Order: sequence, then C-alpha cells, then structure tokens
Amino acid sequence: MATPNTGQRTQSGFGQAANETMAKVQETASSLADKAKDTAGAVADKTKEMASSAAHTVSDTASNLGHKADDAVGSVGTGMKNLAGTVREKAPHEGVLGTAASRAAGALESGGRYIEEEKLSGMASDFTGMLKENPILTLCIGVGIGFLLAQMIPSGRRS
Repeated sequence: MATPNTGQRTQSGFGQAANETMAKVQETASSLADKAKDTAGAVADKTKEMASSAAHTVSDTASNLGHKADDAVGSVGTGMKNLAGTVREKAPHEGVLGTAASRAAGALESGGRYIEEEKLSGMASDFTGMLKENPILTLCIGVGIGFLLAQMIPSGRRS
C-alpha cells in the first residue's frame, strides 16, 4: 500500500514542478514582452526626435535660402538704382535723347526701389494679387505658357 501513495506523491511533485516551470516560463515571457515594448517605445521616441530635428533643420535651411534670395533680389534693386544714377550722369540732358534717358533713368530708379523694398516675397505677393484681380490676364498667361510648353515638347508625329 505504500507504493500507490508514493506514486501519488511523485505524480503530484511532478505536477507541482510542471506548474512552477510553467509559471516561470510565463513570467519570463511577460518580462521579455515588457522589455520589447520598452525598447520599441524608446526606438519610436528616438525616431520621432530625429524626424523632428530633421524637419527643423530643413525648415531653417529653407528659411535661410529664402532670406538669401530676398537679399540677392534686393541687391539687384540697388544695382538698378545705381544704374539709373549713372544714366542720369552720363546721358545727354537736353533734346530727345535727354528726355528718353531721363525717362529710362526714372523707370530704372522706380523699378529698383520697388525691387529693393519688396524683394522676392513682396513681388510674389503682388503678382498673386494681380492674378486674382485679373482672371482674364491669368487665363492668357496660362494659355501662353501652355503654348510655349507645347512648342518645346517634341510630338510623336514625324514630318
């Protein structure tokens, strides 16, 4: 009779050991899952940080390029004003040539002042406003650009 009782104890010992092993496996799996989640979260945070940094860098670069373009266009305006002064100095002051030179110098000076003050961003804003106010002009510009593109792109037909 001692034998069946011992067998039951051994069997219950194996069951307990199996339960303990199963609990340890579940605990280890849970721990690994938590570590994987933490690692994935850290990687996601680092990726977001890097993407944000890249976006800021691109934005800053674009802003700097915009400012440089505005400065370059402003320099063109200054050059136009200087050219107007040179035309006034060197051109004849009387007669038909004097009148034409004076008007050309005036046009150069006013255009140069406009470009110098408005720069590229202001001119783009003015151009957009002009297109909104004049839809027929906008349509004509679109047709003209389309025509020029059609002339530049070779067709499939052979003559």
